[in-house]
Amino acid sequence: MPKSGDSFISTLKKPHLGWGTHRKKQSRSLRAGEGYIHIPAKTAKYMGITNSNSLNSNIYKCSTSDGFLQNEELLASGSSRKGYKYAKQFQGKGNLRLLGGWYKLIQAKEGDRVKVEFLSSIEILLTKL
Repeated sequence: MPKSGDSFISTLKKPHLGWGTHRKKQSRSLRAGEGYIHIPAKTAKYMGITNSNSLNSNIYKCSTSDGFLQNEELLASGSSRKGYKYAKQFQGKGNLRLLGGWYKLIQAKEGDRVKVEFLSSIEILLTKL
């Protein structure tokens, strides 16, 4: 699991900002306003950020440095291959529009960078750089 002081930077791309409408697979209807934060594979492995294929918790408390999000739940999810335990993204737990709402507020665009900082093993602070 991550520890206090761990951090990484994610550069936003079109799929991160428009996850619900910019999709390769059409496994569900299009939904505007969804977003996620990409976790680089090396980072997930190094920090131990796992998904539901692991016995570790994959739920984190998330706040943003601007105060828009406060103690919201993020889920570490996805994997690069079936059964792999390391997560490839953070998404709102039960609310895929959670990060999309923040992206809209901060007027995020492709190329913007987000710092993901662990305040503890289960608490995250997001900051647009």
